[in-house]
Amino acid sequence: MMSVVTVNGVQLYYEVVGSGKPIVFTHGASWNHKQWKQQVEYFSQFYQTIVWDVRGHGKSTLPEGRVDSEDFSKDLLGLLDHLQIESAALCGLSLGGHISLQTAIRYPKKVSGLILIGTPFTNTFNLYEKLAVPINRWSACFISMKTLAKLSANALSKFNPENKAYILEAVQMIPHNNWIRLWDAITRMESGDDLHSVQCPTLLLCGEHDSMTMRQQKYMEKHIQNTTLKVVHRAHHATNMDNPQQVNEYLKHFLERNI
Repeated sequence: MMSVVTVNGVQLYYEVVGSGKPIVFTHGASWNHKQWKQQVEYFSQFYQTIVWDVRGHGKSTLPEGRVDSEDFSKDLLGLLDHLQIESAALCGLSLGGHISLQTAIRYPKKVSGLILIGTPFTNTFNLYEKLAVPINRWSACFISMKTLAKLSANALSKFNPENKAYILEAVQMIPHNNWIRLWDAITRMESGDDLHSVQCPTLLLCGEHDSMTMRQQKYMEKHIQNTTLKVVHRAHHATNMDNPQQVNEYLKHFLERNI
């Protein structure tokens, strides 16, 4: 089922496939719901799978003005309420993982399990991030979406060449002005003081070549209770697309035991 719902003044695009206990997949920054194609194909045999486009991404709209990152988790909550889902497993990559994490922190009764893939919980983890993130935020104003798409696609298609076409298409769907506002909000998301608040079972997955988030994943393993960290072989930051078979195996085992 493909549909659009108005939540918090935004038109959110979403798709529901399958039946059973619900799993919501949330994509990474500048991408969209199509990131989860191979997970939906597999898990919709056993679960109700839900994918959606975060505000400003894919087919979802973005209001004018400053983007408040708190709206990301509010949007997800609104989607769950619209679908009359009392509690769901949340799975996200990168930005999608951080949105899922903040949803588990802010609305714990809504989250039965948490799967965080290549997920940062802060943008000030170490001195490098404290210096690099503001520069990266500033440079986003001058890099075209076409250039950003090419850089991302080339960097994240080394293990699965099919990633390239998808990333090129997804990134260039976002107008540059929208991206500047989105990236400003995304790079200010912080959850370091709230990790202890996560109440549900949590699975952390990180590509063995994902140097961007491995340190933060290891930190979360120590600071979120009831957590397991698994490394996905032959995978970078586009982890679920680089090695979908191993990711699906880890997800299947976690979901069978915890939701």
